Formats: sequence, C-alpha cells, structure tokens
Amino acid sequence: MATSASCLLLPTAFSALSINCSTQLQPSSSLSFSSANHNVFSRGCSFSLRKALAPGTNRGLIVCEAKPDSAAKRARQAEKRRLYNKAKKSEVKTRMKKVLEALDGLQKKTDAQPDEVLGIEKLIAEAYSAIDKAVKAGTLHRNTGARRKSRLARRKKAVEIHHGWYTPPTPLVAV
Repeated sequence: MATSASCLLLPTAFSALSINCSTQLQPSSSLSFSSANHNVFSRGCSFSLRKALAPGTNRGLIVCEAKPDSAAKRARQAEKRRLYNKAKKSEVKTRMKKVLEALDGLQKKTDAQPDEVLGIEKLIAEAYSAIDKAVKAGTLHRNTGARRKSRLARRKKAVEIHHGWYTPPTPLVAV
C-alpha cells in the first residue's frame, strides 16, 4: 500500500505536530511534517525517530521520542555517576580481595609468625579507607560498608585464633 497515513500525534507541547509516513517500511520512505510550526524543536528538545515493525504484522510504525534537553543532561550526569561508582566499587572489591588472599595464604602456612599479621593489617587499613570513601561518596550504603569491614576483621581474627596468637575471652557467668 502506498497510501500515507498519520501515524503519530505528539502529546502536550507537541500537539500541533503530526508525523505522516507510508504504511509499509521502505528504506526510501520519507517522513513529512504536517505542522507549519517547526520551531518547536529549537526550544531545547532532542527528537529522534526510528522505524519499527508492528508485532505480528507487515505494517510499519514510527516510534517518536521527544525529550527535553534537561532529560539529556540527566542522562549524561547519570552516566558520569555510574562510571564513578563503578570505579569506587571496583577499588573496594580489589582491596578486599587482596586482604582475603593474604589471610588465606597466612592461614595455610604451618610455620607462620605473629609479626606476619602486620603486613596484612596495613592491607586491611587500605581496604577500610576505600570502603569508607565509597560510603562517604554514596556509592555504598553505610550498612554495606560496615558489613564488609566486619567481614575482614572476623577473617583476620579467625586466622589469629587458628594459629593460637589470639585467645577469645571467656564469657563471665553470673551466679
């Protein structure tokens, strides 16, 4: 069918604008605007059109997305925050992985010395710092940060108990 039909009327601010297209998807089919006022696009809006097939039919659809520039700016800001948060989370995971690997290696050693924990404590301090920075920046929730720091401390204490360098205090029993 080579007839032209109005496919889409834009709502609200674009109420005077309609897009006409051919009903079949042809690579050479053109879009025409039936509105005489094209200044609506110069008022801070990004506008994109794409062709799609209606589900289960041969009929073509025109999908119109009109969003103000503030939405485009929000999208740019969200992408920047996503990359920043991804880097912060990656740093936290890397620091935690280094601590856990060092603790596993120390636990597997049969002739480990108590002063070997000092190097691991330095790694733990770096991990704590990365976690605290991620929490302060809003990348991690404060409870998540606390849980991760607790996990590292418990693992360190388990290694110390395993080698006999730390003895947990006995609980006082009330009589």
